[in-house]
Amino acid sequence: MNPKTSSKALFFNQRKLSVRATPYVFALYMATIMALLMSFVITAANSGIENDYLSNALHAYKLAMPVAFLCILVVRPIVLKLVSLTVHPHR
Repeated sequence: MNPKTSSKALFFNQRKLSVRATPYVFALYMATIMALLMSFVITAANSGIENDYLSNALHAYKLAMPVAFLCILVVRPIVLKLVSLTVHPHR
């Protein structure tokens, strides 16, 4: 590893969040992606893909994203428990 690569890796490692932020970062990424996808799909299903499709989908996303984020924070512990009851632990 040359000095330039080493300093670049150090810079990105210093910018990472603490492991304690994992549930919140997971919820943020999951909500961002799922709310965007669902906004596109539901907008297309309800009003079709017409001239205002993208504007309508992004308008729906403005509401869907924070709701999805909060829902994921609430539901995540329940899902983790259900997974632990359903899947064998690693051996």
